[in-house]
Amino acid sequence: MTASRFGSSGDGFGDAPRACSAGSGAFADYEVQERFYDELFRPDGTVREACRQLVASLSAATPEELSTLQEGVARRFIHEGITFTVLGATKMSEHIIPIDCVPRVLTAAEWDHIDRGLRQRLTAMNLFLRDIYNEGRSLRDGIVPADLVLGCPQYRVEMRGVKVPHDVYVAVCGTDIVRTNEGFAVLEDNLRVPSGVSYMLACRAAIKQAFPRLYRAQGVQEIAQYPESLYATLTSLGSWSGDPRVAVLTPGHYNSAYYEHAFLAGEMGAELVEGRDLVVHDAVVYVRTVSGLKRIDVIYRRVDDDFLDPVVFREDSLLGVPGLFNAYRTGNVVIANAPGTGVADDKALYSYVPRIIRYFLDEDPILANVETHLCRESDGLAYTLANLENLVVKEVGGSGGYGMMVGPHSTASEREAYADRLRADPTNFISQPVLDLSRAGCFVDGRLEPRHVDVRPFVLRGRDDIRIAPGGLCRVALRKGGLVVNSSQGGGCKDLWILRDQHPRDAPEM
Repeated sequence: MTASRFGSSGDGFGDAPRACSAGSGAFADYEVQERFYDELFRPDGTVREACRQLVASLSAATPEELSTLQEGVARRFIHEGITFTVLGATKMSEHIIPIDCVPRVLTAAEWDHIDRGLRQRLTAMNLFLRDIYNEGRSLRDGIVPADLVLGCPQYRVEMRGVKVPHDVYVAVCGTDIVRTNEGFAVLEDNLRVPSGVSYMLACRAAIKQAFPRLYRAQGVQEIAQYPESLYATLTSLGSWSGDPRVAVLTPGHYNSAYYEHAFLAGEMGAELVEGRDLVVHDAVVYVRTVSGLKRIDVIYRRVDDDFLDPVVFREDSLLGVPGLFNAYRTGNVVIANAPGTGVADDKALYSYVPRIIRYFLDEDPILANVETHLCRESDGLAYTLANLENLVVKEVGGSGGYGMMVGPHSTASEREAYADRLRADPTNFISQPVLDLSRAGCFVDGRLEPRHVDVRPFVLRGRDDIRIAPGGLCRVALRKGGLVVNSSQGGGCKDLWILRDQHPRDAPEM
């Protein structure tokens, strides 16, 4: 492959043939199945309108050229040290996140539907959180079972009656969206310390460099403004006359998302701090610096509730700051996201979100939920136990793909052991059907093949507005037939292109 075809001097899509389809050219091994929505091709194998330029460009390339392209974007991740940490049975190990060179494409209309649904969902969840920590109307009215909320490990009685700035409990949200032949749906909400936005930005930088001319011709919406939007969101939550000082509170470099903590702090011009760097005096938070103590006004925390303040939460925590919660409760510092938000992204509460939307907003949900069986209920437990081989079973407080079982990919002995766990603690589990997740084109083992994908857009809620970067962390199950997209479970990432135009233009001639 020449450096110019996909390099900075041009990506060569103008030379591509206009007649492209699955099963031809570079897509000779690409299989379209009606069961799965394919992001590139219609069920008859013809190219989707929004993807014509991308498919044409890829079809014009040889396997060697595509290999060079893939090696280039992967090398960029290696050089920049874009890593995540995998928790093993006996040790932690750090890995470079796998990146796929083929972007996923959504139209402006498709994104508008997702955007409106996410705004609606986050608005309702903030109202719900305010309610359960104050009046509790939704619990008294039976919208959500009171025992489910009050008995949730993430419910913080310490937050009852606390004045949260502008009632923004969740300032940063990452919601996982999947697509099937029935359309888009929310798989789960991440309202505590959602991660992955740095990988979204890194994917964009790598793929934009790999396809410079195609990127411009497609009219892709930009996401580079996210750090600026995050800073504006965080600083909007306080009330101060001068420039507020923002800190990103990290558990330290052993944390799986430490790369992201450092990246966002650097992009925002914020302090990157660990708990030991902060001190509370007279209910005011300060950071230790070489020139003395400097007041901190806003903390973007990437530390779980349990470890925030050893005086209030876990007394054995070495990650938090003694007195931090008192400073927050007094109103001298903003913490985003607020402590106690985890109750709203508990996987058991997820099934009640449509009711929460209708109750607080008097609107029907724009984005659908996935059918969910609560094992805390006798019928849900019985159904789950009887259908383990066909279900995905998850721990209600789990994340990162840990602790879950994918029935069709499990053995009889694994299902038997999991059933014992369900019977022993049914309240800790939910089950969902195995979804026919949409598939997007990926370059794997020297050829283009479809792989299952989801996407995590990032939603920012400030004092007066909601901002959503037009994109997201698009995760892909790189193992053939795999359904788990988490990087800790063998998944990777790819760029997501949201087009500006409803009807993309033809590729220009070279």
